[in-house]
Amino acid sequence: MYSLLLALIYLAFISLGLPDSLLGSGWPVMHLDLGVSVSSMGVITSGGTILSSLFSDRLTRRFGTRHVTVFSVFLTAVALFGFSLSRQFWQLILFAVPYGLGAGAIDAALNNFVAIHFSPRHMSWLHCFWGVGAIASPFVMGYALTRMDWHGGYRIIAIVQSGIALLLLITLPVWKVCRDPAPVGTTGGGIGLIATRKIRGVPTLLLGFFAYCAAEATVMAWAGTYLVEARGIAAETAARFNSLFYIGIALGRFLSGFVTKKLGDRNMIRLGSAVLFCGIALLVIPAGSAALPLIALGVIGFGCAPIYPSIIHATPENFGAEHSGSIIGIQMASAYVGSTLMPPLFGLLAARIGFRLFPLFLICFFITVPFLIGVTFRVTARRTPAAEKAENDKKA
Repeated sequence: MYSLLLALIYLAFISLGLPDSLLGSGWPVMHLDLGVSVSSMGVITSGGTILSSLFSDRLTRRFGTRHVTVFSVFLTAVALFGFSLSRQFWQLILFAVPYGLGAGAIDAALNNFVAIHFSPRHMSWLHCFWGVGAIASPFVMGYALTRMDWHGGYRIIAIVQSGIALLLLITLPVWKVCRDPAPVGTTGGGIGLIATRKIRGVPTLLLGFFAYCAAEATVMAWAGTYLVEARGIAAETAARFNSLFYIGIALGRFLSGFVTKKLGDRNMIRLGSAVLFCGIALLVIPAGSAALPLIALGVIGFGCAPIYPSIIHATPENFGAEHSGSIIGIQMASAYVGSTLMPPLFGLLAARIGFRLFPLFLICFFITVPFLIGVTFRVTARRTPAAEKAENDKKA
């Protein structure tokens, strides 16, 4: 039963990754069809992801991880069908709201569940399966652009997402093998958002996660357009090879699973940062061939691979399992603030300066991540049980 639950969580992570790369892959064509500027993609964002992440701990404690997950996957499926039917730009913005609510709830609830119940190896491999979903979507969109249109790409993924949601619904009893956090209002319940932000080490954690997710989301959203606009690669080719970033992430997370327990979360973050800086360096090298920027995307993805799961997995150890739900929820909210605001900002800057700004924009964010997260690790390493109890009593 435990193995079956793990398999279902792997499947849920695939469902989380499936829609994430669709927009970036199809946008070079979508913006022409919708009659909007290339920089308008940044408007298709949703505060729903931020809101659902902030309240995910309370929702999970009240309804359970399994119910939150199933409902949220169904919600994203409905939103994807809405995207597939959209013929005007405002309709995409409208359906981004339920999509954001569903995606944010899944992300926060499952990440906390896995961080508490599973080893760092499984955290890496589960996020690898997010990459599997994200890899598949650019190929689906590339197929749709050559055989149908971008609406077909969204329709295919919506059908797959619905099938995953139905399977998760049928297998709800399997989740009982692992206990959820205590319900709201009982002993051991989560602390409030304001108290969470005051815990030593949390502010730098939030800033570091904000910076990482801002840069990662910018790659996901704009890499395809960068290949077309700045490197002269055909839109169909860019849509397909945009998946190299996700292949790098998936492969890196698969390999990370074998070494993360030995090296530790902090060293994995350092190692990943060093690799992605090499990838950005490759991206700025001028080359007549399309091969080098495509390889660079794969290297950047490989470097990104261990950072996200390592930051999440370290949270219960750094701050205590009893607080991890609240902290991971606000972490995910911080992440979504970065992924919601920074890609639009890049779009506005690129419209004025040009898409060759892309590598510089990435390095400005990525370079801060190992420093800020390192501060969090240093601060939490000095926390003793007695100091934690005194600090919590003071807040109470």
